[in-house]
Amino acid sequence: MADRDYYETLGIAKGAADDEIKSAFRKLARQLHPDVNKEPDAEEKFKEINEAYGVLSDADKRARYDRFGKEGVGGMGGFHDYSTDFGDIFSELFGQMGFGGQRGGRSSARRGRDLQMEMRLTFEEAVFGVEKEIEFSRDETCGACSGSGAEAGTKPTKCDTCKGHGEVRQVRQTFLGQMVQSATCPTCGGRGQIISSPCKICRGAGLEHKKFNKKVQIPAGVDHGTQVKMAGEGTPGANGGPHGSLFLVLNVGSHKYFKRRENDILLNLDINVAQAALGADIKVPTVDGDEGLKIPAGTQPGKVFHMRGKGVPHLRRSGRGDQLVIVNVEMPTKLTKEQRELFEKLAESLGTAVKPKEKGFLDWLGEALGG
Repeated sequence: MADRDYYETLGIAKGAADDEIKSAFRKLARQLHPDVNKEPDAEEKFKEINEAYGVLSDADKRARYDRFGKEGVGGMGGFHDYSTDFGDIFSELFGQMGFGGQRGGRSSARRGRDLQMEMRLTFEEAVFGVEKEIEFSRDETCGACSGSGAEAGTKPTKCDTCKGHGEVRQVRQTFLGQMVQSATCPTCGGRGQIISSPCKICRGAGLEHKKFNKKVQIPAGVDHGTQVKMAGEGTPGANGGPHGSLFLVLNVGSHKYFKRRENDILLNLDINVAQAALGADIKVPTVDGDEGLKIPAGTQPGKVFHMRGKGVPHLRRSGRGDQLVIVNVEMPTKLTKEQRELFEKLAESLGTAVKPKEKGFLDWLGEALGG
C-alpha cells in the first residue's frame, strides 16, 4: 500500500482540480477516520490518505510529485516551504461532526488564502537563475483599525447569539454516537463579534488592499511551469492565523537555437558536405558562449555529439546536464561552375551504386536521443 500512487489513493485523476482533491479527501476521511471506522486497517488507510492529501493539496509539492514521484517530496531542502496546514479541513470534518474534536468555531485562528501569479523568464534566466523584483497586490491588515474592523476609540463586542464562536451548533444522537452540526452565526456572519461603529477605511472588514514590491531569487535550473513558493506572502489569516503563500508560476520563453529536454539542451546544427566528409574543428553556440567541437571525417547526418556539462543545472543537486548537438549535413542548392566540376569528378570516383536502408533518419535520431 505504501507504493500506491497518491492520485490512486484518493481515487482521482492526475489532472484533478483542487476542489476535486479536497472533496475526495473529505469523503474518504469521513469513511476511514478511526473514530468512525472500526476496521483493523482503518487507521493505516487514514494515514495514507492524509499523506496523499498533504502532497496533492500543496501546489509546490504536487508539482514536484508529478515530476519526480515520491522521491521529489521526501523532505529535501531548498527554496520551497513544505509545511502543510490541515487545521481548517480537520476542524471542518471532525470538529463539527463531533468525533473527538474540540470546538474551535469559525472565530478560531485560520490560515490566510494562497495567491498565485505568473512570472515570465527568458531561456537563459531559467538556466542560470536570476533575482527578480515583483509587484503584486493583496489584502492586508487595515492600518487604521489594526484589523479589528472597529472605528478608532471603539471596540467590537462579543456576539450574544454564538457567544463569540462564530457558529451556532446543534447536538444530536446517532448510531455513531454524538454528532454536532454547525452553521454560520446569522447575527455576526461568523466573526463572533459585533461591530457597532465600523472603521471608515476598511468598512468593518479589518482588511485593506495594498500593493507590494518584493525581490525573489529564482534558482538555476527551473523550467516552464515550475512553481516558486513565497511563504507568508498570501493574504493574512483570520483571527490571528498565519498568512497564506504566494505561488509564482514560471513561464519560460523559447530560444532561437536551443530546445530543452529536462536538463539537456538540444541544438540542431547544419554543416556542409565537405565538413562532414573531411572533418573539421568548428565553434558551436552554447548557453555559456561559443565552444569548440571536433567533427570527425565521415560524419553522417543525424550524428549526435554530447557536450558534457553544457546543459541546464540540476535544481536539487550539483552538476549540469549536457548539450546534444544533432548534425544535419546541408546540401548546396546552387553551385558555381568550379564547384560543379569538382562534384562531377567526385561523382565519377564514387560510382552510381545505391543502397536501400532499413531505417530512416528519424529512426536513427530517436535512438540517438534515447527514444
